[in-house]
Amino acid sequence: MTDRPLLLQALPLLPSLERQLAERYTVHRLPAPGPDRDAWLREHGAGYDGLVTSAAHGATAAMIAALPRLRVISSFGVGLDQLDLAAAARRGIPVGYTPDVLNDCVADLAFGLLLAIARRIPEADRFVRAGRWSAQPPTPFPLGRRVSGAKLGIVGLGRIGRTIARRSSGFEMDVRYHSRRPVEGVPWQHEPQLPELARWCDFLVVITAGGAQTRHLVDDGVLAALGPKGYVINVARGSVIDEKALVRALQEQRIAGAALDVFEREPHVPPELFTLDNVVVVPHIASATVQTREAMGRRVVDNLDAFFAGQPLPSAA
Repeated sequence: MTDRPLLLQALPLLPSLERQLAERYTVHRLPAPGPDRDAWLREHGAGYDGLVTSAAHGATAAMIAALPRLRVISSFGVGLDQLDLAAAARRGIPVGYTPDVLNDCVADLAFGLLLAIARRIPEADRFVRAGRWSAQPPTPFPLGRRVSGAKLGIVGLGRIGRTIARRSSGFEMDVRYHSRRPVEGVPWQHEPQLPELARWCDFLVVITAGGAQTRHLVDDGVLAALGPKGYVINVARGSVIDEKALVRALQEQRIAGAALDVFEREPHVPPELFTLDNVVVVPHIASATVQTREAMGRRVVDNLDAFFAGQPLPSAA
């Protein structure tokens, strides 16, 4: 028997993080979703003090109810839309997550995607690999869009949105942003109407929170306002953009292009996008660097350690 807190781990984690958890706590893995998991929780769920999950796996009200002794949740990631914060609050269960440590890498990828779609970098790579550059007669490669000096619209000016805005200064971009309320203490102009921001900008970067309040925030109307010379870059949540509307706008060239790190039904990507040259798609890798993932893992442990030491969580949702 041990008096170490008993944790339930809902997903595979970085080996370094799993080692740190095992050094401090008794950790059991949660079975995969399905009838076996439900039966397992009915039999064993009453024994756990903490739940380690992620932004993607979340913690539903049903999961929280199945863990009657649960006292703390520590989530790997910044997304909160899959975590039932209200259900946790009703039980007085603090929820930790991992903000700040991934701001730079997400902002870096946002600009990487912006450059990739504007300067047609993946398309150019395919062009060279296919032998079309050296073909006779030569095939001219289409022109891209200049980034320096362009107008950047940001949907959501939280921690990462502000980091993206600061990155833009190196490209001498004019920046405006949309959020429900103006953000105090920032130099960039607030645009209260998202369609007006889309109409104004050359590049629309989406970095707002997911969830019911922002579902399909970027819809047909916003895409129409963005227009045939505008690009959309999504490093937020796939649900924020109406994916069907986006596919139509791209197919009909009603917008210039899109660069997407996230999708509505990950890991499923609309197959229509695979045939389009005005699209860049990557597999939700915004925070996927060794340094950032290790920092996120440390924050997961820090949140748990603080709770079980009777201290406030360093990063509470």
